[in-house]
Amino acid sequence: MNPLGFGDPLRLGPYRLVGVLGEGGMGKVYLAAGRDGRPAAVKVLRPELAHDQDLGRRFVREAHTARAVESPGVARVLGAEVEGGRPWIATEFLPGPTLEEAVARYGPLDEPTVRLLAAALARTLGDVHAAGLVHRDVKPANIVLTAEGPRLIDFGIARPEHGLTLTTTGQTPVTPGYGAPEQVLGRRVTGAADVFSLGAVLVYAATGRRAYDGPHVAAVQYAVVHEQPDLGGLPAALHPLVTPCFRHDPALRPTPAQIAGAFAPAGSGGRRARNAWRRGPLHEEAERREREVRRLTGSIVVAAPEDAGPTGPTRRRVLAAAGAGGALLLAGGGGTAWWLRGREEADTAAAGDAPDAALLEGKSAGTPPAPLWGPLAMASTGHVPTPVVLRDVVVLAALGGGLVALRVVDGSMKWARPELTPRAGHLPVNEDEFVCADASGGLSVRNASTGAESWSVPGAEVALLLAAAPEGIYFLTTGGKLRAVDTAGRRIRWTVDSGEDPRDTTGPLAAVGPGRLAVSGTDGSLTVLDTADGRTAWEVSGQNGALQPAVEGDTLYTGGPGLTAFALADGAVRWEAERGAGDWGPPVLDAHGLTATCQGLVYRYAKDGRRARRWTTPLLNPTPSRQAPVVQGDWIWIVEGNGSYAGVSAFSASGQDRLWTYERDDPGPWAMAAAGNRVFLVSGGGIVAMPTA
Repeated sequence: MNPLGFGDPLRLGPYRLVGVLGEGGMGKVYLAAGRDGRPAAVKVLRPELAHDQDLGRRFVREAHTARAVESPGVARVLGAEVEGGRPWIATEFLPGPTLEEAVARYGPLDEPTVRLLAAALARTLGDVHAAGLVHRDVKPANIVLTAEGPRLIDFGIARPEHGLTLTTTGQTPVTPGYGAPEQVLGRRVTGAADVFSLGAVLVYAATGRRAYDGPHVAAVQYAVVHEQPDLGGLPAALHPLVTPCFRHDPALRPTPAQIAGAFAPAGSGGRRARNAWRRGPLHEEAERREREVRRLTGSIVVAAPEDAGPTGPTRRRVLAAAGAGGALLLAGGGGTAWWLRGREEADTAAAGDAPDAALLEGKSAGTPPAPLWGPLAMASTGHVPTPVVLRDVVVLAALGGGLVALRVVDGSMKWARPELTPRAGHLPVNEDEFVCADASGGLSVRNASTGAESWSVPGAEVALLLAAAPEGIYFLTTGGKLRAVDTAGRRIRWTVDSGEDPRDTTGPLAAVGPGRLAVSGTDGSLTVLDTADGRTAWEVSGQNGALQPAVEGDTLYTGGPGLTAFALADGAVRWEAERGAGDWGPPVLDAHGLTATCQGLVYRYAKDGRRARRWTTPLLNPTPSRQAPVVQGDWIWIVEGNGSYAGVSAFSASGQDRLWTYERDDPGPWAMAAAGNRVFLVSGGGIVAMPTA
């Protein structure tokens, strides 16, 4: 959460605003406290949209729509007014994770709990439909699991059963894989559309996978309209109950009342399922978050002014704590519930190390080995930076935003920091710490094992982190400058022009070594700078775009037109392998040599330039991937490129053939990292830990 900024109101109606929780397409959402100290999320229409009468009416309609539903299963609207020409809506906090987040953390729900979830949601949908409304956006992210049970949020696109729902751009709003066929086709919808969505929600809850999936939105929507759902992994007893929800003819789908009766768990199964809310880990999580939110909100109400002494929390400290505590109902944009973890919890988490995983015996040819854990739906579905593996955790861009750290041994979540931005990337600084950036561009160095901040440089204007070492951190600024921060003095060391566009997702890419920073530019240049003052030491051109360089000692290795080893200090070419043979991908170094791909083949070289091996099995895609190979144990892991064939293949460093390919049909993009005999693969919102031999 961010502090209030210029132009943000301090109070709306009875609510005192204390921080910015988020922004959506229509509004901005604030954390607020009422006169009684109870927390609230207040959404305000954007100033530039307030003059649009149609949008204003739609905004206010959302509040009236939600208020029209009399049900314990929906989020309550606390108030709605127009103040200063801008309408606002206040909604209650809902402690607890969303269903999406709960499944990602704890895994799929067992059958009795799925039955209870289905019955509760069906009753809530019955209440929604009884008010003459259709929710139209029932999905895991819009279901919050509170201590009392599931609650349905976000009535932003709910409408009466008559009439089409259109956004301001004229597009029908449908969440891919959850919207019914009639929604996808832009036809009139009834409550049966919510039943279809409920079926998709239940499949996700029971299996951890979507009933309809595909490589892109169009493929998912086509499957919804023309194909049957994937019910693999769904308990057999639930098949006859869930399948009717997916009937393409809305008239043939069951009613919410029929679903509630069919799914209601009975006997000991019902009692065990109810314990999921009352005694299980979800209940404990929700209760803990509720206590924390109320404690923080109470602190907000009685907090001392900005200059309060050490006996009282300052406004900034309360903002930091409130922005990190509990799952909050945010009615911004799509009305999202965020799962934000407390700063104090991260700061006091125990640091630790993890034992190496046991090596596999044999080559496991033909079939990928079983994962050590995962895949888990914990990773970002957008930008996919390379994960960082340090101590006992792997740090990655999180599903829903921010960074998350998973324990390498079992994939359980150790900490999450939603206020950090994955767009800038994150890099290891030393054996214990990594560097990242916050949403305002501030640079932050953190302990990987605990998530606690070690030090920071606010206002550093970080757009893209390029390289980091114990003595310095190097990054592209939001203005396109190349900047260095001194880790000893914790201040900016130098800033020089880069010629790069910070919005370009293809680069630049960089590596740092003794006294030199090597930057591979998007224009094909390789520029090596003096790390002391940022002056150019030497440069070459014609490197075929940005490719990740590698540094060991006083030698720089690069791909491109040839696989080349340069003297890091002055650029003298020490050796070059097969220039003109084709485009070389980025090389990776290990204790025994370096590995790179060229024209669909895998090569291994000694560090003096002698070719040690060429694998005869061609890659599925001859175009080199931007992801460098990973070497762990006796296996070499290679992303097969981006196209109709992809996935990650394993080659034996001591053999000649490809051993197997993992997820061949996944086009990526893929990111990989490895340590401790574990290889972490990230793609499509999931992360999996694989063993090696």
